[in-house]
Amino acid sequence: MSDLSAFAPRLRPQPVHQRGLYVTVEPYEEGSHGAALWEALGGSAEAVNGLLRFFPQPDFSGPADFYAWLDQQNASGNWVTRVFRTAGDGTVVGMASYMRIDENNGSIEVGAVAHGPAMQRSPIATEVHYLMARHVFDDLGYRRYEWKCHSENAPSRASAERLGFSFEGIFRNHMVAKGKNRDTAWFSMIDCEWPTIRAAFEAWLAPANFDADGRQVRDLRAIRRASGQ
Repeated sequence: MSDLSAFAPRLRPQPVHQRGLYVTVEPYEEGSHGAALWEALGGSAEAVNGLLRFFPQPDFSGPADFYAWLDQQNASGNWVTRVFRTAGDGTVVGMASYMRIDENNGSIEVGAVAHGPAMQRSPIATEVHYLMARHVFDDLGYRRYEWKCHSENAPSRASAERLGFSFEGIFRNHMVAKGKNRDTAWFSMIDCEWPTIRAAFEAWLAPANFDADGRQVRDLRAIRRASGQ
């Protein structure tokens, strides 16, 4: 829409609990989540640093460094971290953060995405991003939702495109991370695309889309293609 004369600043992400079919997404609290997140992401410095190897922050020497890093980002207001729990037994399995929050222009990024082994290649890994995007577009009325990752992070790039983000290009020499250059791949989805993306998420997540062995019947891209996107 070209006329945005009535556009008003949006609210920041709110401390909501979102309950899906497979997962609950909840606000991060160090006392409640720190130790459980560390375990979910590997439980040792070697494992956690390996999982987060494309993140720009220095490697962690242990859980205290990890807690301090998350606490600092959230206390500064730069991030609003969400933690993922399984819908069944409430096990913490991963996290992601809203960041680069631009209320005046209605733009926000999802980053620091960390899927622990227990949620990888499961419906949880899809549903968390459906729920986080739904909060951004449906609850808060943002116009633009971004995903950025190291240009060499092929799994993250594939995930962004599978989830419905559009590739926008490579920001060359974007930052120095862990003593090396990082080129950053940028992706986005925007408000006019969201209804189609949301409907595809909901169709994919429906129990009827999985066979008796838990395998998908239709993949997410195919569902979007069938709707014309």
